[in-house]
Amino acid sequence: MRGSRSLVAVLTAASLLAVSACSDSPNYAVSSPSPTTTKQTSSKVTSTSAGPKSCGSDELASLTLRQKLAQLLVVGVADAADAKQVVEREHLGGIFIGSWTDMSMLSDGSAKKLSDAQDIPLMVTVDQEGGRVSRLAKLGIDMPAPRELAKTKTPEEVRAMTKAAGKKMKALGITVDFAPSADVSDEPDDEVIGDRSFSNDPAVVAKYAGAYAQGLLDAGIMPVYKHFPGHGHGSGDSHTGTVRTPPLSELITSDLVPYKTLLKNPGNVGVMVGHLIVPGLTGPDTPSSISPATIGMLRKGTRYGGVPFDGVVFSDDLSGMKAISDKFPIDVAVRKAINAGSDVGLWLSTDKVSAVLDSLEKAVESKKLNRKRIDTSVLRILKAKGVITCT
Repeated sequence: MRGSRSLVAVLTAASLLAVSACSDSPNYAVSSPSPTTTKQTSSKVTSTSAGPKSCGSDELASLTLRQKLAQLLVVGVADAADAKQVVEREHLGGIFIGSWTDMSMLSDGSAKKLSDAQDIPLMVTVDQEGGRVSRLAKLGIDMPAPRELAKTKTPEEVRAMTKAAGKKMKALGITVDFAPSADVSDEPDDEVIGDRSFSNDPAVVAKYAGAYAQGLLDAGIMPVYKHFPGHGHGSGDSHTGTVRTPPLSELITSDLVPYKTLLKNPGNVGVMVGHLIVPGLTGPDTPSSISPATIGMLRKGTRYGGVPFDGVVFSDDLSGMKAISDKFPIDVAVRKAINAGSDVGLWLSTDKVSAVLDSLEKAVESKKLNRKRIDTSVLRILKAKGVITCT
């Protein structure tokens, strides 16, 4: 999610060409997976007369199709009552705390209590980058914009700052932060990416984004790198219309470079895929968020020199950004994102959740969505939440 609308807002990496030239600096590719919740029902791999059980098979068997599909949804909520009614009705995978959300649901413990009351805990998510994208500033959680951090702080200092912020987030019940931006950009500070990017130097971005993410992991918060495959040199703002990036051949030498390092040993991180049309990768009118080629490249690590990524992939907001909402209604956008390989479809409000789930169930029945594909995403999500710990 990008910071220009009310939402403004799921892993970056890179085998940096310049890392070897900075060998005296720590490598901040994140490590040491940290579950987003302490509520666990660890799955064991056991043998039976029918043969060994696969990891997570018991958990999958305990869920209906609709409950599995609900785990693939994270939606924005207005307040505690709004969150409670939709979670209890449809057993969603998560909620999103936006700029419009009544923050008392965090400060009074409502969000944490709601999550703890579920058989499968929620992803309680937020867009908290620092600078102009600071949803939690009123609750005393803030820091400078990423570009300012890279200019004035060391990676070690950034890691300490995000660890401190992450501990405060965790105390409020937040489990996932849609940050840091791994975008490489030379835009002016106030443009759609602008000062949300650490630098126009891919090596600097990788170093600082990795430090930022590791600090969150240290605090038990799941970071999410964004906006794959790179928004920093795009043609405009995907909140307001279609965005085209430079061709894939150029992204490989710039925007995609951080992901090569950051995803080598990522820990429990996510990646958010942007609504970006990439010549040489996506179709001419197909945003990356619904592009099997883009998400397949992320999953396999192919084409850009990366490594395979098997963590949670989030779509960017599917309802409030014209680059996608002008093309498809929310139910179609969510289905297309999941079909393309995203694990989580993200959007801004609760009013259409049941309709989206109805549509997804019909898509499974008509074989427009594959059951095995859904199970794969559910397992990734349950692992990220700490519900299952086997491999």
